[in-house]
Amino acid sequence: MRELTFDDVYQADFSLYADNPIIRNFGGSFTAADPSALTPAQSHDGKWHLFCHTFFGVYHMVSQDGLHFARPEKVVPRAMRPNINRLGGRYFLFYERTKSLLGNALSLVGGKWRSEIFVTESDDLKSWTRPQRVLGKTRAFEADERGQALSNPFLLPMGETFRLYYSCGQTYIPDCGFCEPTYISYAESPHPANGYVARKTPILRPDKNDPHLNLCSGCIKVYTLRDCYIGLQNGIFAENGKSHSAILLLRSEDGIHFDYQKVLLTPQMCGGSDWMAQYVYACHLVRYENRLRLYFNARNTAHPLGGRECIGVYEAHLS
Repeated sequence: MRELTFDDVYQADFSLYADNPIIRNFGGSFTAADPSALTPAQSHDGKWHLFCHTFFGVYHMVSQDGLHFARPEKVVPRAMRPNINRLGGRYFLFYERTKSLLGNALSLVGGKWRSEIFVTESDDLKSWTRPQRVLGKTRAFEADERGQALSNPFLLPMGETFRLYYSCGQTYIPDCGFCEPTYISYAESPHPANGYVARKTPILRPDKNDPHLNLCSGCIKVYTLRDCYIGLQNGIFAENGKSHSAILLLRSEDGIHFDYQKVLLTPQMCGGSDWMAQYVYACHLVRYENRLRLYFNARNTAHPLGGRECIGVYEAHLS
């Protein structure tokens, strides 16, 4: 990504993969969500590796082409919203650690939500270390009357520093019947797996006057380009009496102050299917060969019981 300029990304002509979604909800869960991927160039075995979550934890899948994945294997329970990284030959899997399934269920009927950011490490993507907490609540804006929520970790190495972007806080979305993250912030450390200190204020917050961000902030993935940083944010917004989410392209000179550039992907009918009709959520952008590939998850409807979340691909050839 560091060889690309902002114009390379902005002008890239993305299109949806014809056989989307590539991963449907599985294992008795309504959701397969929050993809995070390694390309063959990033992995030790020259294969594609994708991590995602369901109601029951974070799962790992392997593929030869990044489109057709083998049977998922659970990596960690009580886990959501994974982010996989390879640093110096070692893998670091960050994720949001939640309460038990029962505890999460009670959160939906008046109990307090509690989540923090954890990490587990591996040399081969098969054997993992005991998970360790990376970031817990240290700032007032990370909690409210519904509990505390730290989620959507995304690691950005920055020379001698590691910056961990994360979402926090909770905004209730009435038509869904659940909460989405209110704010986005980051923490920094000289080490990838410990020692993080959170910024004192959020870097992104909802804006009632912003048509793409009038409910809450969702999450962000930040990438270093040759001439700037870009952020891919899924803002949560209300339109025509319903909630929606779209993926926005942002630009920044320092990775802290971001300016909106355009909508990268919107909810829509796809090949006659409604699988991404109301929400386009969290994503992960990778470069391989002369292409950009965006993995993302989407939801067909807000209905708490009728809604299903699946994972798709949005791809562009670089000129």
